[in-house]
Amino acid sequence: MPLFLVRHNHDGARCPAQDPYMGAMLLNHLSRPNVRRHGVEILGEAVVQGEHTMFLIVEATDETRLREFMQPFQMAGSLDVYPASTCARVVASGGCGASVPAGDVAAVLDPAEICQHAIDAGLVVHRAHPLNCETPLSELAGGVVMPTARFYVRNNFPIPSLDASGFRLQVTGLVDRPLTLSLRELHNMRSHAEVVTLECAGNGRTQFDPPVPGERWQFGAVSTAEWSGVPLADILDRAGIRSGACEVRFRGADCGEVDNTRGPIRFERSLTVDQARDADAILAYAMNGEPLPIQHGFPLRLVVPRWYGVASVKWLTEIEVSDRPFEGHYQTEKYVYYRDRDGKETREPVTLQRVRALITEPAPGQEAAPGDLVVRGLAWSGAAPIAKVEVSVNGGDWRETRLVGERKRHSWQWWELIAGFDRPGDVTLRARATDMAGRTQPERAEWNKLGYGNNGIHEVTARIV
Repeated sequence: MPLFLVRHNHDGARCPAQDPYMGAMLLNHLSRPNVRRHGVEILGEAVVQGEHTMFLIVEATDETRLREFMQPFQMAGSLDVYPASTCARVVASGGCGASVPAGDVAAVLDPAEICQHAIDAGLVVHRAHPLNCETPLSELAGGVVMPTARFYVRNNFPIPSLDASGFRLQVTGLVDRPLTLSLRELHNMRSHAEVVTLECAGNGRTQFDPPVPGERWQFGAVSTAEWSGVPLADILDRAGIRSGACEVRFRGADCGEVDNTRGPIRFERSLTVDQARDADAILAYAMNGEPLPIQHGFPLRLVVPRWYGVASVKWLTEIEVSDRPFEGHYQTEKYVYYRDRDGKETREPVTLQRVRALITEPAPGQEAAPGDLVVRGLAWSGAAPIAKVEVSVNGGDWRETRLVGERKRHSWQWWELIAGFDRPGDVTLRARATDMAGRTQPERAEWNKLGYGNNGIHEVTARIV
């Protein structure tokens, strides 16, 4: 419903609260059951002390109905009604006087509403529309999976609004048996669940020097969840890939305009046929044991373990098998490592997650008493499970930490170290990971102009007091 700000003012000599019967009548009028009967919802109320002025934040079907409801206050003094908005809606709209942009083709969710949900969950919002927000580093500490509400959100376009009952997944192209599958049919197929860490390729972008364009991710564009659905290989086997096929393209329902294109485009990515078969990819319809949330791809998304999150196409509606490489915008122009080598620009596609460790405890600037200090964090790699994590204290030698739990192929690894400190002062902690393929974090990631793959060593300074 539309949002309004209501201001009521009355003369001090005629304050209705001075009459206990009049005051009680107005309180009853504002009671939530009575308010709902009039098609109004009060979201907030306050009286300015000593000013005989009251403010209400309300939702109502329209201004006329709201004024009718507020008639008792109009009789007691003045009444002003202002069409209003939320902070999230203003930011999503691009300014106080702008309206929220609509989707280019498909129906989209209210960006202000979905942004407010992210704010209420404690996510750090970098962009309201399309929504992009990360998990605070301190919230990464905890269990095996990230609570769904605090899982980071990355979007290139507005979030589409899809109806589960009418949803169909199309599998076309170089296949023997083109498929059209409803969500119910997918649920009836063999299911598989996998705990998988997803990380945005731009995670850590703010650490590049000189700065690069793009979302201003710190370290929290990474999260882990249990994803449940149909193995992608089963879908491809059911369709039957023909000889000569080389790539599988995945098309999402989200769309919008980008530079150097004519009109809106859909979000699309591709894998080679071998990658699609061997990546343990899932067509997920559930996350952490619940139906897939809309901001994470409802009703169906692709989840590709070990790859950066861009490969895990959300709101998946089409799979097309082709005999030629896909050269779409998000395949060959974005999510590419652009570097200068000997005066020439080189291009390398973003694929597997780079080996990385983060310190989640202590927090930057955290104070601790002398004695034992527990240093904890997490590590992951797309190439192989984590072999070891090492920590350096105040620039000293690298000390190997204890890995917590069994080594994991597709999700992050917890680790911890207990270090002793006798004297007060600043303590600089640095962590680096090595995976079982022999890859170790670099001191600094190689700069690239779009700011992808920054897996430089993470450093935190705490204080012993």
